[in-house]
Amino acid sequence: MIKCHLSTLMGARRLKISDVVRESGINRNTITRLYHETNNRIDFDTLERLCRYLGCEISDLLEIVDDGSKESDVS
Repeated sequence: MIKCHLSTLMGARRLKISDVVRESGINRNTITRLYHETNNRIDFDTLERLCRYLGCEISDLLEIVDDGSKESDVS
């Protein structure tokens, strides 16, 4: 599963969703879904704008984490 650290990055900078929307130009619904980790996909342009706005790398914003489920080995 991919974890989005937008809420953590925003909290560290004391930013509100409205601040990010206004200053980055990204749609409010997109920021809200990323903040609450309910988004299923992200556009490359959105990803680039967020990273440039927050001054971070993609790896600071997104992380692959083990979701706890074990896949069976199919041969």
